[in-house]
Amino acid sequence: MKLIVGLGNPGKQYEKTRHNIGFKVIDELSTQFNLPLTETKFRGLYSKGIVNGEKVILLKPMTYMNLSGEAVKPLMEYFQISIDDLLVVYDELDLPVGKIRLRYKGSAGGHNGIKSLIAHLGTQEFKRIRIGIDRPEPGFAITDYVLGKFSKQEAKVMQEVMKKCVEACETWLKEPFLDVMNKYNQ
Repeated sequence: MKLIVGLGNPGKQYEKTRHNIGFKVIDELSTQFNLPLTETKFRGLYSKGIVNGEKVILLKPMTYMNLSGEAVKPLMEYFQISIDDLLVVYDELDLPVGKIRLRYKGSAGGHNGIKSLIAHLGTQEFKRIRIGIDRPEPGFAITDYVLGKFSKQEAKVMQEVMKKCVEACETWLKEPFLDVMNKYNQ
């Protein structure tokens, strides 16, 4: 069974913010896979089903970003999901808007959602798709920036990026992650 987690914050006020791009990818996957996010347990909103012959769970932690690990770990324990079968999708300040980067492991790099996952899972060796949101202009607070909305131009770029992320997630259900990385880390 494979678990795809999108990081974000619950609530209408955060819906279209940069920090919620992980949630948006899960919403797109939910639509594409016809797996409505209707289950509420483990402090998250999730769905489970079969996609391309693979058992899949899609998860949006409802804990707020900084506590994401509090939703992911209990779900993984309950469904006995290996760390090798976890893929996390989230926003990345250190990549330009429109870039994605797939990685096998890594530090939190200042991302509080990833810090929470590392703390709760006891490892930083889990697969990720980082989606570039760029850094704010000097003098602009990072918190205000990540909780801000994309410009119209950025929103168009992000629509294409989300399609690419959805494809990468779907490819991971059929192919080894190394092959997915080689294909999408362009």
